[in-house]
Amino acid sequence: MKFIATFLFSSLVLLLASSCSQNPQPGEAADVAAIKAMSQARADAFNEGDAGSIAAYFTEDAVLMAPNSPKKTGPAAVAAYYQEIFDSYHTELESGYEHVTVDGDLAFGRGFAKVTLFSKSTGDTLYSTSKYLNILERQADGSWKTTHDIWNANE
Repeated sequence: MKFIATFLFSSLVLLLASSCSQNPQPGEAADVAAIKAMSQARADAFNEGDAGSIAAYFTEDAVLMAPNSPKKTGPAAVAAYYQEIFDSYHTELESGYEHVTVDGDLAFGRGFAKVTLFSKSTGDTLYSTSKYLNILERQADGSWKTTHDIWNANE
């Protein structure tokens, strides 16, 4: 029994060490670049107030887990979440991945976001900073889409 536990623990350590490698494999660098480009396209859509374009980067069964809000499932729910924001605010977002790991057709990215919201009705300005974690899946056409998006505030 002790041998099995030691073997499982050692295997887990080796698996984690290999998956956290800072040296991407040859094809992985292109995947990381594509994932970062997709993230930038989502940020651009946020800055343009385009909820539909944001939602297009989510899978059909994607889960959005925003702070202080019930989970949203699927692109239509994601679009509705963002549209509610855009109806009330002009938006500015600076965000990006600080780390991306690719493992076959799945990936995860850890990033930061700085959001400024300008109220359309009062002119008030709201600021927030946050950290986030995304899980992504390679699509049949080779593109990447988000399956899970979760974040929380730094404040």
